[in-house]
Amino acid sequence: MLRSSLLIFLLALGVDASAEFDYNYFEFSYADIEFDDIDVDGDALGIGGSYELNDDIFVFGGYQSADLDFSVDATTFGIGVGYHMPLSEAADLVANVSYPWAEVDVPGFGDEDDDGFGLGVGVRFAATPEVELNGGINYVEFGDGGDDTALSVGALYNFTDAFTAG
Repeated sequence: MLRSSLLIFLLALGVDASAEFDYNYFEFSYADIEFDDIDVDGDALGIGGSYELNDDIFVFGGYQSADLDFSVDATTFGIGVGYHMPLSEAADLVANVSYPWAEVDVPGFGDEDDDGFGLGVGVRFAATPEVELNGGINYVEFGDGGDDTALSVGALYNFTDAFTAG
């Protein structure tokens, strides 16, 4: 894993293609949620966005609502601020700090909510003018709910300047 991450990083530094990453966007999301340890699965819909304040700083936020088995509902919300800087003509380093909030409502047991803080760092890489690859590591700590670290890998395809799928 470390070798492949280092290879992607080194390739990103050596690419001659020029990229201008857009940090202004609005998105819709769908998630199919499956827990391995418990038998509660479901679907989630979300919205999110980002707005670039200047050449280096952006703000972002998102909301997601999940309907799970046994009438369990989960809601998450997060806002944050991020910083990006070019690593090469085709890659940006991205770091952020965020405030996450989550609530779970279980019929017969009531609801529980918690908030905390998050930190993240990643790379955006323009493989071609239409294809962007990205990856990173995110850490979230909730006050009563513990903490979690996640690795993320993604790809985006730019159909037009205004429409991208990933």
